[in-house]
Formats: sequence, C-alpha cells, structure tokens
Amino acid sequence: MAVVFQKSKMLTDTPLTFCAGCTHGIAHRLVAEALEEIGAEGNACGVAPVGCAVFAYKFFNCDMQQAAHGRAPAVATGIKRCNPDTIVFTYQGDGDLASIGAAEIVHAAARGENITVIFINNAIYGMTGGQMAPTTLPGQRSTTTPLGRNQSHGNPINVSEMLAQLKGTAYIERVSLADAGSVLKAKKAVKKAFEYQKAGKGFTMVELLSSCPTNWKMNPIEACAFVKKELTNHYPLGVFKDIK
Repeated sequence: MAVVFQKSKMLTDTPLTFCAGCTHGIAHRLVAEALEEIGAEGNACGVAPVGCAVFAYKFFNCDMQQAAHGRAPAVATGIKRCNPDTIVFTYQGDGDLASIGAAEIVHAAARGENITVIFINNAIYGMTGGQMAPTTLPGQRSTTTPLGRNQSHGNPINVSEMLAQLKGTAYIERVSLADAGSVLKAKKAVKKAFEYQKAGKGFTMVELLSSCPTNWKMNPIEACAFVKKELTNHYPLGVFKDIK
C-alpha cells in the first residue's frame, strides 16, 4: 500500500500536549516539514521562550535552546553568529514576542540577523491564563479586560506591518491556520522563510494567526471561525516584505 502521508522526521514521537483545538500542533508540523524539505535534518536549532511555545523543545527533532521570556531573538542571534551554516529559528507567541520581547524582535530585525521567526498570534496570553496580549483585538474579552479591550488599554500591535518597515528584514508574511487552504499557504510561507535564511538573505518572519479555544472560551469550530472573521479583519493576510 502506498504511503500518502507520514510524520515528519523533524518531529519527535512525543504526544502533543496542547489544548484540544489549539493550532500549535499544525504550526509544529509545518515547521518540521519545511525543515525536512530544505535538507536541514541534523543542521537546525530552534529557540523556544516562555509560554505555550516552551513545549516546542519536546516536539522538534533538532537541537533546541530555551530562552528567557522575550529573549529568543537574542539567543538565536548568538547561535546563528557562532554557527552560520545552521538553520536557526525562534518559535514565539504574541505575548512573548510583542510584549516583553518587543525590543528584542525589533532590533534583531533592524540588524538583519539571518534567522527565521515563527510568530504565533492568537491574540491572547495562552499558558498564563488568558490575559490581554499586545495583539488582543479592540473589544475582545480577556481575564484582564473582562469588559473588552478599549482605548485606555492601548491599541493592538500589527507586528508584521511594523517590522516590514525596517531595512534589515528580508521576508515578512502573515498567514492563517484556520482552514485547510490556509494551512497549505502557511506551509509555503514557512518553507520560503527557511529558504531565504539558507540563502543568507537576512531576517525572515512568518506570522501565523492561530486559535486558542480554551482562553477564548469557544469550541474549536467557533475558534477557527473567529480567526477567519475577526483576526484576519484586523490582521490582514499577505506578504508585507519580500526582497526576492
């Protein structure tokens, strides 16, 4: 019988421990498949900080380094500069990357560090209980904005659009994990980011709009619908920078 689908060699056999309906698992598979397809097996290193992303070191079948909250780009910079032929990536959530790690991501991008950032945007703090994140939508409820985010809480940060303005960035794209078609497009974006790094083109980032059914207090179907209707309305999909 022909094999039409199998687990990537870049994933371990450890069962995923994410909440039901969370699309972190899909993101992991896309990253792993892309690494395998560009020939990075045995020559890749990921950096996972604090938050739901911290579990990544158990699931990726490559060298993994844990970083302090928000500091993954700085750690990845050091690894890449010491090992320029290694494919180095960070795997970060929005609470980590756009809040405590805002300075780190901006300056890594401004320097044009030849690393790839996988940015999971589910508009909320996942692991720590559902607090408002820098990407939480206006009016969106969280444990720290029970009546909905308003102007006094600040405006959401569109990270991809912001980083695309920096001269050091080579490729910035925002994709979605809400349905099968979007996942296929997301795979192409992730692979392209790694290919750009392999070619030495500079800083690349793929932002993946993801779901968090647990903290959104929705079932998985409702959560994917929220991504498609609400998240993509505030965070439009597309390529924001591509030096080709």
